[in-house]
Amino acid sequence: MQKLDRLKTLFAEMENALIAYSGGIDSTLVAKIAFDVLGDRAIAVTANSPSLLPEDLEDAQIQAAEIGIAHKVVQTHEMDNPNYSSNPVNRCYFCKSELHDTLKPLAIQWGYPYVVDGVNADDLHDYRPGIQAAKERGARSPLAEVGVTKAEVREISKYLGLPWWDKPAQPCLSSRFPYGEEITIAKLQRVGRAETYLRKLGWRDLRVRSEGDTARIEVLPDRIKDFVMETDLPTLVSAFQSYGFLYVTLDLEGYRSGKLNQVLQFAFNNSDSF
Repeated sequence: MQKLDRLKTLFAEMENALIAYSGGIDSTLVAKIAFDVLGDRAIAVTANSPSLLPEDLEDAQIQAAEIGIAHKVVQTHEMDNPNYSSNPVNRCYFCKSELHDTLKPLAIQWGYPYVVDGVNADDLHDYRPGIQAAKERGARSPLAEVGVTKAEVREISKYLGLPWWDKPAQPCLSSRFPYGEEITIAKLQRVGRAETYLRKLGWRDLRVRSEGDTARIEVLPDRIKDFVMETDLPTLVSAFQSYGFLYVTLDLEGYRSGKLNQVLQFAFNNSDSF
């Protein structure tokens, strides 16, 4: 694979690298290639915070161990920043600022001249204010630099024999809230418990969007009927209410990545009318 070869060359030129490693499929592929090329001159670092599900942190640790790469967990404190917790449209900027302001000093201290992340080529065409924050702090994005798309991330991961090549995308829990609604640790925990409940029932590609006291469940469009027929809805509602939701709904459009960003496109398209 030509792009895989280019990624290996890129890491060989770095000599040492610290990977901002969430445990998602993108950063895990970066960690795998970095370790294959650099061995103990590569390290993966995961930022732990209330917006990361404990199950996702556990997955990150298991995957890093299987790859063989050295792995450390550090705490980040984006929730202490009102620019983040107030949930503005550029919330991700403040999240990545906190992340890279934490990782860069560690990289310098530990002797890693490069901090790299899992941003891929498709991410550059989406609304991702966090990318700018990472660039401002000198982070590099090997997948984007080589032009690796989301689909190619899975293709390369499968080619390399990574068992999680088809792992669903799992952005931070803060992405479950509409812009402008304040994010709290209690709200994050409520959403996290709800999604964990559904995953334990066997549902993989899903989101639980939170708006006020309402939980809005999203599953893949072609699984909506199955969800209604196969799920014990009264028990589910009872569970969600025990987590703190008053109302539990099902999104009839189904799960679509980045759905909450559609309000930004709507506002842009209608800006001339005001």
